[in-house]
Amino acid sequence: MEFMYSEKVQALQARVTQFMEEFIYPNETLYEEQLAAQKDRFGAIPPIKLELMQRAKEAGLWNLFLPDSTYGAGLTNLEYAPLCEIMGRSALAPEVFNCNAPDTGNMELLERYGTEQQKKQWLEPLLEGTIRSCFSMTEPDVASSDATNVEASIVRDGDEYVINGRKWWSSGAGDPRCTISIVMGKTNPDAPRHEQQSMILVPMDTPGLKIERMLPVFGYDDAPHGHAEITYTNVRVPVSNVIWEEGKGFAIAQGRLGPGRIHHCMRLIGAAERALEEMCKRVEARVAFGKPLAAQGIVQTWIAESRMEIEQARLLTLKAAYMMDTVGNKAAKQEIAMIKAVAPQMALNVIDRAIQAFGAKGVSDDTPLAFLWVQARTLRFADGPDEVHKAQIAKLELRKYATQKASVN
Repeated sequence: MEFMYSEKVQALQARVTQFMEEFIYPNETLYEEQLAAQKDRFGAIPPIKLELMQRAKEAGLWNLFLPDSTYGAGLTNLEYAPLCEIMGRSALAPEVFNCNAPDTGNMELLERYGTEQQKKQWLEPLLEGTIRSCFSMTEPDVASSDATNVEASIVRDGDEYVINGRKWWSSGAGDPRCTISIVMGKTNPDAPRHEQQSMILVPMDTPGLKIERMLPVFGYDDAPHGHAEITYTNVRVPVSNVIWEEGKGFAIAQGRLGPGRIHHCMRLIGAAERALEEMCKRVEARVAFGKPLAAQGIVQTWIAESRMEIEQARLLTLKAAYMMDTVGNKAAKQEIAMIKAVAPQMALNVIDRAIQAFGAKGVSDDTPLAFLWVQARTLRFADGPDEVHKAQIAKLELRKYATQKASVN
């Protein structure tokens, strides 16, 4: 298992890092200022983001996430990992490179399962960055960590499907460019448990689709991206809008969430790296009780533990990426589950130590730490809670011994 980056990847790392240093970090504050100056924070995209997106596209740093595809950069998961990590150092960066969730997952879904017409109508504009999308799976009235609980109905009526249901945490729906929602619901409640669900494309301007409210996360509204609660009331779309075919919704969800989960973990490693970097700069410059904070034993322990935890999470993530590339997502499901449980907690640990080192400033918006912490905390249940991933890890581990026991008997 080789984790040495190729010359191609090293060159891309250098280019992405240079772009971050030249354009992303210096414009983070300007982006927030432009957003705050808008009358409606969900009404428009701050000009600086659009300018940076164009710069990234012209620089060829665009759609790097899509592996082995004529649509993307042709990078494997292992090759993309260090690039995604760099982007994860800033909340502004992923979309600038057109590598942001949920659009990446939706693009991969359409590229893998969509018809040629669906690709032309929705995938190509997403790849160009001219539109945005959201993913409507989670529901307020059921435990959506079990996707088979989804209750929204998708009923065929002639040449149309009629959709009814309430969804929330449909991330990306607040963006004024969001023109398409991928909705998961039940087409056949009487089918086998994992074949009851389907996914369907619903344009955001379809009659009966209503954004009820935008949901804040620990007080952050994540504008203009946002997380919406949406009701679908007798929403009608053509039969041709179903993705793959009826009953494939659960299978599609599993295919979509594998890459999405590893991308989150890659970005979390980048967020943790930035937090550690900020912490080290702070403790070198800050003096308390007659010596720099960096000379305090407890602070040195924080730094050492942070470095060890980041390296452990990175190696586990690279192993998962390697397995996804070589044996496929299904065979790598234990490794994917492990990184999804490990990376958010690791990032929370590191960012929390950095906040502690900064003191009161660490909980303000004068540093990126508070927002990075919030993002990491939500990822302990987004794309599946820790407990579900740990249960899967344990079952897969126990299965090995059950097989051994059966062979002995």
